[in-house]
Amino acid sequence: MQRALPSRSARIERAILKLIQHEGADQGHPRHVRWLLSFLKGVSKIFTGIVMLRAWLYRTGLASRFPLGCQVISVGNVTVGGTGKTPVVEILARTLKEEGRNVAILSRGYRKKEKKFLERLLSGDALSPPRVVSDGKRVLLDSELSGDEPFMLASNLPGVAVVVDKNRVKAGRYAIRHFGSDVLILDDGFQYMKLKHSHEIVLVDSTNPFGNGHLLPRGILREPAENIKRADFIFITKSDGNTDALRARLRSMNEKAEIAECRHRPRYYKNAFSSEILPLEAVNGMKVVTLSGIAAPMSFEKSVSKMGAKILSRERYPDHYRYKAQDIIDVINNADELKADAILTTEKDAVRLPRLEYPKVPIYYMRMDIEIIKGFDNFRQCVNRICMD
Repeated sequence: MQRALPSRSARIERAILKLIQHEGADQGHPRHVRWLLSFLKGVSKIFTGIVMLRAWLYRTGLASRFPLGCQVISVGNVTVGGTGKTPVVEILARTLKEEGRNVAILSRGYRKKEKKFLERLLSGDALSPPRVVSDGKRVLLDSELSGDEPFMLASNLPGVAVVVDKNRVKAGRYAIRHFGSDVLILDDGFQYMKLKHSHEIVLVDSTNPFGNGHLLPRGILREPAENIKRADFIFITKSDGNTDALRARLRSMNEKAEIAECRHRPRYYKNAFSSEILPLEAVNGMKVVTLSGIAAPMSFEKSVSKMGAKILSRERYPDHYRYKAQDIIDVINNADELKADAILTTEKDAVRLPRLEYPKVPIYYMRMDIEIIKGFDNFRQCVNRICMD
């Protein structure tokens, strides 16, 4: 079957990520790779200096931070890569809404479709209003225009507005003016210092907390790990409960922050093109084809196998790949030839699927959320403080 191949830049990015993502992954390589790593280390030192200068400018007030007159809750991390941020934003927004707050989520809209530079210049894009993915009543944009994560949040959070713009100050003012929002959740906001934050929630991936300890591009840190001292609340994500060493390390960097732990939990499978829902146990014994265009497809495929499904074919596409109708038709035809019972995909992939009527092999996506396994009372106290302020 014809497969979408990663671009050259995507292949280079993937190769470098393998070298820098985990501690020890950069050992035992040939000389030309060591030269590359030495070069990246030099660039990393320059980047570190820029990060520290920027933080100093905001800390001393030489760079302005804009208050918006309401609660601004930043949810972010100190590393690049997936820490499970989207489901944490979702559970926080849902809980605050249940407590009676008028919530809006502000997102940059990573990899959303952008106008070309000349179009932005001629249209005065800096002065144009932000993109409203959801006004709290209905979803107004697709995932291509909004970005995958904002679209998912908008779809799963009725009653919560989702606004996308690189300038989150502008987006926040828009949400307050047009939707009456009194709590703004700043998605991926730990490094976005232009907007003044009321509370800092930082996520730490228990499986790879700080990579190899280097900043970009030699490592995966966006800023020094010790800057986690700015956090008011720390979520340890992807936790298996055995986190004593990580907790001790976090406590050495931040003595005041409350800590909770969570893990991802599959809930059910939902048909990508209808309202049909399958319980997780329904896939036990099924013959399936998996479809994914995410950074780490192995984790998803492992979850499917653990549920008892027999994977006949693994269809992998580049991360954030925008599927064309023919791509999905090819996958369906392949699944049909293999006599598969279903095609299973992720929720992030489902939002990028072109609409198809009655595919001959059904496509289901795995609906995930998070389960707080330690520190639930700490989380509730955090929510209560936000609601009382």
